[in-house]
Amino acid sequence: MPHWSGRLGITRAVLINSARAATAAVLSWILARLLKLPESYWAPISTIVILLSSIHPLKLGWQRFVGTALGAVLGALIATSFPGNWLVYGVGIFVCGILSALLRIGTAYRFAAITLTIVLLVAHPRSPWIVAAHRFVEVSLGIAVALLVSVVWPAPAS
Repeated sequence: MPHWSGRLGITRAVLINSARAATAAVLSWILARLLKLPESYWAPISTIVILLSSIHPLKLGWQRFVGTALGAVLGALIATSFPGNWLVYGVGIFVCGILSALLRIGTAYRFAAITLTIVLLVAHPRSPWIVAAHRFVEVSLGIAVALLVSVVWPAPAS
């Protein structure tokens, strides 16, 4: 490695981790596009969240998977049952937290709240159930790619 790289903080681990993240993000985006998922960018975002976290990929992947499922179902249920307004949204976030605690998945609450927010607040021409299902599949694909890459191409020791 060139002499300047150490002074700039570009170590072998940084190069490997950057290549690993870029490869995984591109792979999940391509797969999402091949599956014709409408918001294919959620797959690489999820991949990046999992791969570049300080939390173990399997633990974080599980949290994101379960939280996304809860937020998608709750968001679609609320969107089809109640008018969209700030009060309904606020109650949805509150209920999301309560359900996360009751289901003993409190750490997944943030992912549930994010998905619920996307389902409720982002304008979509499709049914909330379709939007929720797409969001779940897009995120799950990103998680799967991240977990596969973390097994096949482990992160370098820092």
